[in-house]
Amino acid sequence: MTRVDCAMKTNTKLCDKFSVSHYPMLFWGPPTKFVSASWEPRKDKSDILVIDDGRTAERLLNWINKQIDSSYGLDDQKFENEQALSNITNYNQISQAVYDVEEATAEAFDIILVHKAIKSSETSASFIRFIQLLAARHLSRRCRKGAAEILVNYDDLCPSGNCSYEKTGEKNTLGNFPICGKDVPRGYYMFCRGSKNDTRGFSCGLWILMHSLSVRIEDGESHFAFTAICDFVNNFFMCDECRMHFNDMCSSVKTPFKKARDFVLWVWSTHNKVNERLMKDEASLSSGDPKFPKIIWPPKELCPLCYLSSNQKSIDWDLDHVYKFLKNYYGPKLVSLYKEKSVLESKEETVPETEDLTVATNALVVPIGAALAIAIASCAFGALACYWRTQQKNRKYYFHLSILI
Repeated sequence: MTRVDCAMKTNTKLCDKFSVSHYPMLFWGPPTKFVSASWEPRKDKSDILVIDDGRTAERLLNWINKQIDSSYGLDDQKFENEQALSNITNYNQISQAVYDVEEATAEAFDIILVHKAIKSSETSASFIRFIQLLAARHLSRRCRKGAAEILVNYDDLCPSGNCSYEKTGEKNTLGNFPICGKDVPRGYYMFCRGSKNDTRGFSCGLWILMHSLSVRIEDGESHFAFTAICDFVNNFFMCDECRMHFNDMCSSVKTPFKKARDFVLWVWSTHNKVNERLMKDEASLSSGDPKFPKIIWPPKELCPLCYLSSNQKSIDWDLDHVYKFLKNYYGPKLVSLYKEKSVLESKEETVPETEDLTVATNALVVPIGAALAIAIASCAFGALACYWRTQQKNRKYYFHLSILI
């Protein structure tokens, strides 16, 4: 649930897009439909509905019960976000984010499907580069596998860049390729769950995805990864203001990255710049999460050696220790959940098999034929795209999708 105050000037454009005519005006629909979407009173078919009977709590709940075919009552016990993590500075809690990375990956893919966002040769090339990066370096085996399947079939799914997005019974559309498997998205976040429904979640998961990708690449892949992430955000992130700020930070990089270390530190410093800006916005608008205020990362509680000195205005970082911290925090520590007794197991929920979450090292999760070619070509990402697309037909008939361990 998200609340928007249309009396605030910062929300004027958003409220105009949804034709807000009275207060309160309540909308109902899938979260992905609200991203960069709009609503018009005379629009016959829309996934976004106006709640026209919500003047009292009882009438509103009755309306919702009809939509979801349920029978909730006002006296039901409230469990909203009671499992939200209370202390983000706990070093061990990052291990729960492995599922959030999958969730954010699937949600980002769904947003592309919903908005039919691959609209030109430029966006098509951007999409392919990012999917290549996921196929090679995503921390989840099932996401690497899903990304590889999309690449193998891309020419059929998007001939000449014209993609089919519908989810049908036949596997001939992009919508029929769940990027992280049929069980993802799950519809909730764990490490990234906020204390309020409109905080953290997807944006948190997306940042952890970018950090986790950065610590898994090698020196020769660093600038490709930088370009793939920058282009992906520029073409497919639906928050206009966020996209503009991120693009400015990408454009400020004038020299190509040659070392993976430099790229890891760039993602980290970029994230901190975003947090600094949001800290000011949240302070003026009171829009932040009270349990998870934006902070400069990492805090001293997590990495005291990262700090040479600090005061209220600036921090003098020990970049060597920052790099070591990031490599471990978003590397081995992030994927340690299934090596220990997890929080999910204690709740008697099903934990995905360890092999589905195995961290990528130097292996690519791609079809056998493509994998052999990639090994010979030393995993060059540019060659990977060319090989996958030109050899697509042969792969389909002669090779089965397999996983490299």
